[in-house]
This record gives sequence, C-alpha cells and structure tokens, in this order.
Amino acid sequence: MCDQSSDMLHRDVSRDREQYPRIVPHRLVCDEEVMPFKEGSIDLIISSLSMHWTNDLPGVIIQARQSLRPDGIFLGAIYGERTLKELRNAFYVAEQEREGGFRPHVSPFTQVSDVGNLLMRAKFALPTVDTEDIVVNYSDAFTLMRDLKIMGESNAVIQRPLYTRRDTLAAAAAAYKSMYGLPDGSIPATFQIIYFIGWAPHASQPKPKARGSATVHFGDLDQ
Repeated sequence: MCDQSSDMLHRDVSRDREQYPRIVPHRLVCDEEVMPFKEGSIDLIISSLSMHWTNDLPGVIIQARQSLRPDGIFLGAIYGERTLKELRNAFYVAEQEREGGFRPHVSPFTQVSDVGNLLMRAKFALPTVDTEDIVVNYSDAFTLMRDLKIMGESNAVIQRPLYTRRDTLAAAAAAYKSMYGLPDGSIPATFQIIYFIGWAPHASQPKPKARGSATVHFGDLDQ
C-alpha cells in the first residue's frame, strides 16, 4: 500500500488487523510521480481515485508499465472531466457577472480519450476504458464545498484564487440552484469516474488478426 500521506496510509491499521488478521500489507510512503519499484517487479498495481493529483499523468502511467512483470495488470480509477461540472459552471456565471472575469475554482480533470491514449502510449496491451457518472445530491452549494474540503478534494491549482468575495460565493450558490436545482430543493453534483485496465505485454495474450484478414463482412453478420 502506498500513499503520500503517512497519516492516511496508517489510518486504518488497527481495523485492518481485526478484520484481516492473515493479511499484513507493507505500507510505503511515496510519491506516485517517483515510483520506488524495480522494473518488472510487480504483478498488480491498483490506483483508486488518486492520479488526478499528479502533475505528470503520462509519466505515472509509464512508470506503472515499467514496474509490472510481463502479463502484470494495472487497474485504475480516476476522476474525469465531467466531475463537478455544475460547480465549475456556477462559478463561471457568478464571476463573470460580479467581477467581469473567471478564475479556476475546480481542479482540472482528464478526458476519457486521454486515458486510453496514454495507456497505448505507455505500451500497455489490451487497454480497456469505461466511465460512469455518479450523481450525489446536496442541500446547497456550500454543503457541497464543505464536503469537498473534508474529502481533501479542494482546488489545488497553483493559480487558484486565494480568496473569493462573499457576494461572488452567494451568486455562485444561487446560480447553481437556478441552473441545476431539483424539485425537492437539493442540487446534484456529478462525479465522473473513469475506470481503466492495462496489461503488461506477454506472449500468451491474444493478438489482433492481421489487417485485411477478415473473411466475413460486417453487413452479413445479421444474416
């Protein structure tokens, strides 16, 4: 198990010992952008909703590929570009109206197509990418922003605003409810999760047929 935060890494040690006494994981404090693993030394890498914090996503995926043994697998989940789209749009409308400009209030997220392209660029075999939108309802925008802060998912952009005017915050909350408010008075917050799988190449894996080797036309498949 790896994490940049020692506190997070060791938070559930006691619970893990009680629930899984036969499993003793090795906990390592490290940075995903500088993986401390030897080349070809790992069978499985799992990354769960953490890679959106990396500054060098292509480098992280390449390092993961290099760390895997042949036929090793890389499983991951990362936030996609539609994450918090409502909050981003509400701040855009509010700041344009109140301040005549716009500053980033939501961290940037990757696109589905980029994840697939990066897996192929890193020479993963059999790459598979899927996506899911999870919508969570909140009573208002302030409750959502408080929840994001508790989650440790606040805006991390270097050029982010160090403060936001109260009238702009109020306008953003009003715009959020006006544009996306639900009949019960709550507001939706979208979290797009991109799931992906990539395999380190191995001779036993299925190989695509040679181009032009098909013997059946797609138009004949329904006959």
